[in-house]
Amino acid sequence: MSHPEVGQRLASIKHVILVLSGKGGVGKSSCTVQLALSLANRGRKVGVLDIDLCGPSIPRMLGLEGRQIHQATAGWVPVFADSDKQLACMSIGFLLPNKNTSVVWRGPKKSAMIKQFLADVYWGDLDYLLIDTPPGTSDEHLAAVEYLQEWNPDGAVIITTPQAVALADVKKEINFCTKVGLPLLGLIENMSGFVCPHCAECTNLFSTGGGEGLAKHMDIPFLGRAPIDPNLVMLLEQEDKTVVPNVNDPDAEKIVTGSIVETYQHCELSKIFATITAKLEAGLEETKSEAI
Repeated sequence: MSHPEVGQRLASIKHVILVLSGKGGVGKSSCTVQLALSLANRGRKVGVLDIDLCGPSIPRMLGLEGRQIHQATAGWVPVFADSDKQLACMSIGFLLPNKNTSVVWRGPKKSAMIKQFLADVYWGDLDYLLIDTPPGTSDEHLAAVEYLQEWNPDGAVIITTPQAVALADVKKEINFCTKVGLPLLGLIENMSGFVCPHCAECTNLFSTGGGEGLAKHMDIPFLGRAPIDPNLVMLLEQEDKTVVPNVNDPDAEKIVTGSIVETYQHCELSKIFATITAKLEAGLEETKSEAI
């Protein structure tokens, strides 16, 4: 079945990327946010579509909780995370009465909501649309792929942690992508160690290298590994995203920035994700060149 209304929206978006993981709790949403912040810092216009309908966490991570979307003649206007309008977000979290409201929907209603997000949100011109998905291979994933497939999305970025229990479920996600014809753009090994905020030494809490080994085994580009950074955790949890987090000295004089895009650059993980993002963009350019 064709979905021309979705194609009309995607016409002004250069790259559409789904962020997937077969396992919950691997930091998929935080990786989506960091990819978006890194791309925005590189001067790209980025949209983040949160289709985790039962657990929308992107608004909180971007400091947008309590904001509302507006209906314009061109469609739903997304919520912007910065004054320059480099980073936009759309989530069911903006449509709920409050953050504690649960979404109890069966598959058809979830699919209809995802189609409405893809067809009705007026993103304008974007360099990237990152789609944050729930864990697994369920209704939300099937709906997103169904509505996007004929318009050739760029593919998926897979998120995993290093331990075997996560890798087993991530393999299923990779097989899902293969079955539905969704290209695999790369794999990120998240929570690969813990960086001590005092001495900067990295301790491997959940082992390390499992994601890289899986990427090599499945012949997927390995984008990099990201440790747990307490300052990032603090940034994503605090309400004011313009205050630079400092877990070493919470009472120190606060450094204030203009937006979360700038604040994130003070986190150590921003350097790692800058490299990951550069690899992702290089891979997309290579694929484009091969297609030509």
